[in-house]
Amino acid sequence: MSSLIRIAGVIALAPTALAVLALFAMMVMTFFDVVLRSTINTPIEAATELTRIMMAVVVFATLPVISARNDHIAVDLMDGYFKPAAARLRDAAIALICGAMLWWPAERVVVLAKRAESYGDVTEYLAIPQHYIAWFVAVFTYLTMAALIVRGLILIVEPRALEAAAPDGPAPEGRDD
Repeated sequence: MSSLIRIAGVIALAPTALAVLALFAMMVMTFFDVVLRSTINTPIEAATELTRIMMAVVVFATLPVISARNDHIAVDLMDGYFKPAAARLRDAAIALICGAMLWWPAERVVVLAKRAESYGDVTEYLAIPQHYIAWFVAVFTYLTMAALIVRGLILIVEPRALEAAAPDGPAPEGRDD
């Protein structure tokens, strides 16, 4: 089980690298947009649409990885009230419920992607077909759904596998990293 989790960790490098490249490209584009706007009063016309596309890539490419690793921002106001076994079951239930709930938005994005494709919708300046980014969002929403459901099932069946595969190893007793 832990070898499969390690393989998934290696596979997770691809969407993470994609998000990093998109973020870097967005940073470089913003720099040049500001410089061109300030010096010769010529902004990059397509900067807004490229920023939207790259933001979608950054957010949705990293979402399955963050969900699988349980790296979401969390407020632990109630953690002190749960014993470790109950906390594990709570976390499993939350992962399973959140994963199941992602089915509806993923399906809605598929409908929107099909509609954009059938209408031939393109972006304003660069004429990029809008269904490409919609399909990207749909696929990565489905991947996030699968990651959450698999994480929830692993927490129920073999929780030690997640601890052993964590980059830092298991968290010390009394700490929930």
